Amino acid sequence: MSDEATAVAEFSAEAKELGDKIANMTLKQAKELSDYLKDEHGIEPAAGGGAVMMAGPADGGGAAEVEQTEFDVVLTSFGEKKLNVVKVVKNITGASLMDAKKMVEGCPATLKEAVSKEDAEKVKAEVEEAGGSVELK
Repeated sequence: MSDEATAVAEFSAEAKELGDKIANMTLKQAKELSDYLKDEHGIEPAAGGGAVMMAGPADGGGAAEVEQTEFDVVLTSFGEKKLNVVKVVKNITGASLMDAKKMVEGCPATLKEAVSKEDAEKVKAEVEEAGGSVELK
């Protein structure tokens, strides 16, 4: 059997446990871990902030990537139907009408932070239906 065939989906219990812990971290815990790795081990987070990247050991070990599970929903434009977008932003954020208007006029504006992909897609669809543009980060 070749090395490629034996390398498929073989993870140690320790790797699975650590991976599950990382995947279930809150945003605050992830930030603390990032700061700890930087301060104690000199490991910098990957640029872009999309997925968590960790550098392997200097002896040639590989890098591990964890799939992004939390997203920020950022309003990038209100398009031609500002009033419709303001109403949707008000409903999504629970802000007052004036605060929602300020958010919309102050694009880019973060509407939701650290939400699941499903929730982020739902918010994106609502805003786009109203005429606005949204980015998931």
